[in-house]
Amino acid sequence: MKNIFLILVIAFTSANIFAQEPMVWTPDYELQLSDYQSPESEINAALTSYSIYSGAKIDFGFNMNSVSFMFTKNFNSKVKAIFQKNLAVLVAPDSLTANQLLQFGRYDFDLVELYSRKIRKKIYEEKGAFSDSSLFQPIFNELQEEMNTVSAQVFKATNFGKDAELLQKEHNKVINEINALSDFCMTCKPKKNRK
Repeated sequence: MKNIFLILVIAFTSANIFAQEPMVWTPDYELQLSDYQSPESEINAALTSYSIYSGAKIDFGFNMNSVSFMFTKNFNSKVKAIFQKNLAVLVAPDSLTANQLLQFGRYDFDLVELYSRKIRKKIYEEKGAFSDSSLFQPIFNELQEEMNTVSAQVFKATNFGKDAELLQKEHNKVINEINALSDFCMTCKPKKNRK
């Protein structure tokens, strides 16, 4: 009996650990309301306000020795646009507002992918044979700040996503820019010639 209980505890713990894995951006998936899994998320008619924390962010990490680092040119797989379901919060008084916020969340996740591609491209263009890892932080900081500014501007201009037409226009711009940076998807290998 103790063994069965132990197996159930391990299985439950393992399921929770894997359920918390961040979702990596893909072009085929659109966020759903069910992806906002923070305990603070709710749609409740008693609410008088609404808010969203998208849960999307740029994840950047690598672990290699200095020789491997010196000979690595393509860091595309090291920069990821991720969505953390357990941190994503959506609070709304009704389903209409929730869906407007969701549209903004979809825009924001695509914006994170766009800036991930911009970071990958800039690293590819600037990393030389004798560059060290200190090259990355200024690139990351600059583009992260730019992304946050763009997101805040669109959030304000669209009134939290309530201006659906303007939000769609901004979203289409982001999609077009993502497509223009197709060599810098997470699994892509950029062309050899650099500009």
